[in-house]
Amino acid sequence: MKLCDIRDNPGAMHKSKALGRGVGSGKGKTSGRGGKGQTARSGVRLKGFQGGQMPLSRRMPKRGFTNSFRLHYGEINLDQLQTAVDEGKLSKDVVITQDLLKQANFFKKKFDGVRILGRGTLTHALNFEVSGVSQSARAQIQESGGSIRII
Repeated sequence: MKLCDIRDNPGAMHKSKALGRGVGSGKGKTSGRGGKGQTARSGVRLKGFQGGQMPLSRRMPKRGFTNSFRLHYGEINLDQLQTAVDEGKLSKDVVITQDLLKQANFFKKKFDGVRILGRGTLTHALNFEVSGVSQSARAQIQESGGSIRII
């Protein structure tokens, strides 16, 4: 085999179409770009432009309020915590903090804090240090002999 014998796989390379080479080529004159004006040019096109009509985004009423300072909490249920303790991912002897839950891969996204919800039951007495807890979760944790500290 010589260097001149090396070829690409058949069909791997497409021959580029010659543009602007006469009317008979099928891609002459406007080179497949249509008529004149903004759409024939490369670069910026007005996105959302509806031919001088008032755009839909401006016609719709603007209502409501979005709080940019809102805190986003990661939510975890009691049954998930119980499963993690049973599998050995969490220890029942240490205080379970938000950082410990993040290290145990309970959350993929970044959250401002962790909130415990009350689905499932706890059989171990666990101690928590989290941002929030629902009333049902608080009752079950205290019933099992654990404690909660809100930070």
